[in-house]
Amino acid sequence: MASSKSKRTTVPVAVVGASGYSGAELARLLCLHPQAKLTCVTSRQHAGRALSEIFPRLRGVGPEDLFFTEPDVDAIAASGAQAVFLALPHGVAAEFAGPLVEKGLRVVDLSADFRLESPSIYEEFYGSPHPAPDLLAESVYGLPEIRAGEIRKARLVASPGCYPTSILLPLIPVLREGLIARSGIVANSISGVSGAGKRADTALLFAECNESLRPYGVPKHRHLSEIEQELSAVSGQKITISFTPHLAPVTAGLCTTISALLDNGSAEERIGKAYAEAYGKAPFVRLLGPGGCPDTKHVIGTNFIDIGWCIDERTGRCVLMSAEDNLGKGAAGQALQSFNLMFGLEETAGLKII
Repeated sequence: MASSKSKRTTVPVAVVGASGYSGAELARLLCLHPQAKLTCVTSRQHAGRALSEIFPRLRGVGPEDLFFTEPDVDAIAASGAQAVFLALPHGVAAEFAGPLVEKGLRVVDLSADFRLESPSIYEEFYGSPHPAPDLLAESVYGLPEIRAGEIRKARLVASPGCYPTSILLPLIPVLREGLIARSGIVANSISGVSGAGKRADTALLFAECNESLRPYGVPKHRHLSEIEQELSAVSGQKITISFTPHLAPVTAGLCTTISALLDNGSAEERIGKAYAEAYGKAPFVRLLGPGGCPDTKHVIGTNFIDIGWCIDERTGRCVLMSAEDNLGKGAAGQALQSFNLMFGLEETAGLKII
């Protein structure tokens, strides 16, 4: 339980890159957060314009006198912000993270810049040298259900991607307990178009996406790097998986199905027990039980991830399933969950929404 002091705390917060999909969702959640005060929002495109003008849904909810500014480290610090969310593309976020941390602000980065421990793996998957390798040793991979203790102490949290969240949370408990084989893991995910960010791209136009479903990023999607890193850390040996993402003609929502070989004749009861021990007290993991099939309809607009599972006796494999909002638990919601931990607030503060 949070202390009475934490209940009275109000934390000034900045969002850098607040005009993108994840940044906009962060702004919405922060406007509703009982212990956060949005003091700074940046956007090169909208500098000088009011937050409520760009996002009319925040009229009467967010601060009416808050205007977008150009992203500038000194100006962000001068706003009084104690915490900064970086909702920026990879490669750009690192330009702000180091200087902000040096000024004593605590940073939650939604990009991929600090998720990987190895600069060489970053270069392999992202195609350029790491922009701030000296910060990698300090950053904490921000999966709250797995690394809450580290997140509480961190100055820099690397919030996981939407695909990794949907794959890691179902896999980690059963892999850690030795219930599945460490090889032959196959994950397939389907995500809404907002997962690609707010950018001009012919492939993301309505006429191109509507009434269509397609795989992409085959066979080596960038998120594989952090997925395999975290699974390897849990298992104590190198884990390699097969992962294929798909684009669905919906705005938001992400559904993942994972198939893995059973180890030592694992039963549904043992899998259920592993999940109960791992997530029994996790406020945003909903366990659907054996045979439970998650549905994106039930998680859109929330910070929940729903997880179900079943055993395929015919093939000797288990099927793990999850659903989340790629802008919620897969991005802004999860980042806010880490923020709550970092500042000693209730983990669910500002996130009890359905």
